[in-house]
Amino acid sequence: MTENYTALYEEHKQLGASFTDFGGWQMPLKYSSELAEHHAVRTSAGLFDLSHMGEVWVTGPDAAAFLDYALVGKISAMAVGKAKYSLICNEDGGIIDDLITYRRPAGTDGTDTFLVVPNAGNAKVVAAALAERAKAFDVTVEDASAETSLIAVQGPKAQAILLRLVPAAQHELVTGLKYYAAVEVPFLVGGASHDLLLARTGYTGEDGFEIFVSNDDAAALWQALIAIADDGELTPAGLASRDSLRLEAGMPLYGNELSLDGDPFAAGLGPVVALSKEGDFVGRAALAAKKEAGAGTTTGRKLVGLKGLGRRAGRAHYPVLKDGAVVGEVTSGQPSPTLGYPVALAYVDVEFTEPGTALDIDLRGKAEPFEVVALPFYKRQK
Repeated sequence: MTENYTALYEEHKQLGASFTDFGGWQMPLKYSSELAEHHAVRTSAGLFDLSHMGEVWVTGPDAAAFLDYALVGKISAMAVGKAKYSLICNEDGGIIDDLITYRRPAGTDGTDTFLVVPNAGNAKVVAAALAERAKAFDVTVEDASAETSLIAVQGPKAQAILLRLVPAAQHELVTGLKYYAAVEVPFLVGGASHDLLLARTGYTGEDGFEIFVSNDDAAALWQALIAIADDGELTPAGLASRDSLRLEAGMPLYGNELSLDGDPFAAGLGPVVALSKEGDFVGRAALAAKKEAGAGTTTGRKLVGLKGLGRRAGRAHYPVLKDGAVVGEVTSGQPSPTLGYPVALAYVDVEFTEPGTALDIDLRGKAEPFEVVALPFYKRQK
């Protein structure tokens, strides 16, 4: 597999990062301690390089109608400035990727403009699928992933840190930004003002922001954020802490909880599928049939949260047991740094998914007690 490097790779090296392959990208796994990075996000703020994610612009007179067809959500209902979590599925209802779509102000010619952000390993696949599905629509699909970096600041102090790089007259753009919304904000970096797309989105369960920036300006922004923060206030954080943070927040990871073999209903994402919207969309018939058959409600398996009653954690692919019989499989699991006990996400036969249900995870031949709990495991205090 070809190794890709983000525009911030040298910054990570200078900070002493340990690297790992993720979706074909060399990404920082951690800088020192993943536990310290995890706790920093929960108590102060963490700084993440998300530049391995994709950015696909969809523009044109048919852009809204096209995305209604290409994705399972009703994208046309979004207001300008808002963001929406959705899925792109194949004709069989399998999940190609989960993604976020941002509706931006119309272009100078009045045509609709959307930014679609797929996951790292799926970026090229999603861009190709969108281009293929666009043939019958008056739209332009432009994959800008190679020119775009994405930097996230996540945690209770994220807003205060960002405001130090924004002129006082524009502070309301940041403080007034709602969750799952985005706005162009002038950032003062390197003595110059840069208008950057700022989104109040994230993958940690904390308040936070994601900033879209050109590769040429990414290092300067990264350095400016570190320089403007007080000592110990902003901690560079890698993929290890990002994974433990998203698990505590009950957020699915493609390749673990989501895949081509799964379906949105079993994953608890039924509300994301807009079967009531007008017109056809890719996978509609298959998804309607799955829902009608009771997928994730009366048949098959459903994604649940499991709380460990002991100290040992379940890991991906470990069997889930009920009275010694296999009734499910763990997709993600580890000790929760915030909560102090093991947590896991697992697909479990629907009859054993009620909160409070006692189950076991087979930890290499030893049954360890867990119980089904409501998600998320962790919810921040607002």
